[in-house]
Amino acid sequence: MRGKREWVDETINEDAGFRTFYEAVGGIRMVDSTQDLAVFQNPTFGKMMILDGAVQVTERDEFIYHEMMAHVALFAHGAVRRVLIVGGGDGGIAREVLRHRAVASITLVEIDGAVVDLCRAEFPAISAGAFDDPRLRVVIADGAAFVAGTEDRFDVIIVDSPDPVGPGAVLFQPPFYRACKAALAPGGLMVTQSGMPFLTPGWFASHAETLRTVFPAREFFLSTVPSYTGGPMAHGLLPAEPAAATPALETLATRYAAAGIATRYYTPEIHRAAFALPPYIGTLATGTA
Repeated sequence: MRGKREWVDETINEDAGFRTFYEAVGGIRMVDSTQDLAVFQNPTFGKMMILDGAVQVTERDEFIYHEMMAHVALFAHGAVRRVLIVGGGDGGIAREVLRHRAVASITLVEIDGAVVDLCRAEFPAISAGAFDDPRLRVVIADGAAFVAGTEDRFDVIIVDSPDPVGPGAVLFQPPFYRACKAALAPGGLMVTQSGMPFLTPGWFASHAETLRTVFPAREFFLSTVPSYTGGPMAHGLLPAEPAAATPALETLATRYAAAGIATRYYTPEIHRAAFALPPYIGTLATGTA
C-alpha cells in the first residue's frame, strides 16, 4: 500500500522548476537541518536524496552520472594510478573508479561527514562496498582548502560539486581551478560537473570562460540523467597540458576491453559521441553565442 503523496519543488532558475512527488512512508527524513538534507521514496526513481531543494542522487539513474564522471577521464588518460574526488559523498564515483584495477589510491574529500554516513546507511548499493576498499581514503574537510594545501599530485581529479550557490560556489571559482591544476600530475585530467546549459545558459557561458582562463584546452561532454531535468548535463574535461584529451575510438575500445568493466551507460562510442555538442551548447562553450 502506498503512503501519502507529498511534493518536492526544485527551482532551476528564476523562471523554471520541476515537481516530484514522494511517498511519505514514515514521513520525509530531514537529516541535517542546516543543509536541508532529506531522503524520500519515488516510484520511478526509487529512493532519492535532495540537498537544499535540489535532487542530488537517485537509486535508479545514478549509474549514468557516476559512470560518465569516472570513466571518461580514466579511459581518456589510460594509466591512472592516483585519483582525487572532491565531493562524491554517496560513493558512486569512487565505486566506478575502483573498478579500474590499476588505480592504486583514491582520496575522497567530503565537507560533511553526515552526507557519507547518510549515504552509507540509506544508499548502500550506490557505494557498493567502496568505503571498505583499502585503496579509498575519506577526508572530511573543505574541498577547496584541501586542494589548496595538498602536496600530493593526482592523475585525475573529479569534482562532484553541488550547484554553484552557497558553500558550493567556491568550487566554481578560478582560485579553486588553479589549485586543482597545480595538483595534477603531468598528463593529468580534471573533470567537473558543469550544470544544465539549456536552463542556465548565462551561467554556463561564464563557467566555460572561467575554465578557459585556467585550462586553455578545456572540452565539454554531455550526459542525460533523467532526474537532472532540463536537458543534458554538461561536464568539463580539463587537461593539465594544453593538448587534446579525447583519444581515438580504437584506443578507447582497446582500453575498455582490457579493463573488463561492464557498464550500463558508458561505452567507448558514447565517450566519443558525448563530446559532439549541439550548436546551442557549443556556442556557449566557446563564447561565440
